[in-house]
Amino acid sequence: MTHSGRSTGSTADSRPVRTCVGCRKRADQSHLVRVVAQEIDGNFAVVIDEHRRLSGRGAWLHPDPACMETAIKRKAFNRAFRRAVETKFLPSPFRAPPEASDGALGNIPSLP
Repeated sequence: MTHSGRSTGSTADSRPVRTCVGCRKRADQSHLVRVVAQEIDGNFAVVIDEHRRLSGRGAWLHPDPACMETAIKRKAFNRAFRRAVETKFLPSPFRAPPEASDGALGNIPSLP
């Protein structure tokens, strides 16, 4: 525990928690999809980081069409990546992955 009485979160069962850029709710990293900005044809575009290993700044999003639409409307991707980005490479419809304990993205297609 810290001096403020808060737990440091260093227990063996703690998992990384991230904030969805769409709804702004916090969730376990395993329940969110990581997206990154990659340069495509001279412009930066938001693409799904299927294996969560692509380099660069990442943003996190629930695999829910409502969260994606909210993020696009609020221009949350532009803020998260600190630059203007295209969202046309995100899959439509944005579908939730099947339940998986390993965090696999299932049926969410990645960049061709």
